[in-house]
Amino acid sequence: MPSQLFLVRHGETEWSLLGRHTSRTDLALTAQGERDAGRLAPKLAPVTFSHVFSSPRLRARRTCELAGLGSSAVVEPDLAEWEYGDYEGLLATEIQGRQPGWSIYRDGCPGGESPEAVSSRADRLIARLRALEGNIALFSHGHMGRVIAARWIALPVTGAACFSLSPASLSILGWNQTRPVIAQWNALP
Repeated sequence: MPSQLFLVRHGETEWSLLGRHTSRTDLALTAQGERDAGRLAPKLAPVTFSHVFSSPRLRARRTCELAGLGSSAVVEPDLAEWEYGDYEGLLATEIQGRQPGWSIYRDGCPGGESPEAVSSRADRLIARLRALEGNIALFSHGHMGRVIAARWIALPVTGAACFSLSPASLSILGWNQTRPVIAQWNALP
């Protein structure tokens, strides 16, 4: 089993700052996002990583680079953000106007991924990660990061709604003996 998973959400983008749902739209980090991502480097530098994985999206890969781990990163498609489909680029209030009471974790996204599909993707990734040894760095996104955390501790995907995950935050998923735990959550640089 891995020692720990260091889960990093990408730095701020123009759309994350505004609250727009961003999955496949490949946005660059804002200047603040770049600064915050760079502030992760001293927190990650003392850790020896056996593996570093990044979402294929530019914002996650750039965060990985600025955090000092880009040269050893492998792109991992299962770390990509929840596919928002018809809700791409929309604010939560705009989605609620179309579908009152909407929750991504319960309802998914028309033209995008269902909660079951995202949960399966997270489970597949976690199974592969648990077969690896050593500390592992993961550079991902807001909704996907929450789902990974929920599934890591065996919560249903709806449990991910209980987590908040800020841009350029660092969370650590680890173990208490043989039980998966969240050792640190949403720490900012």
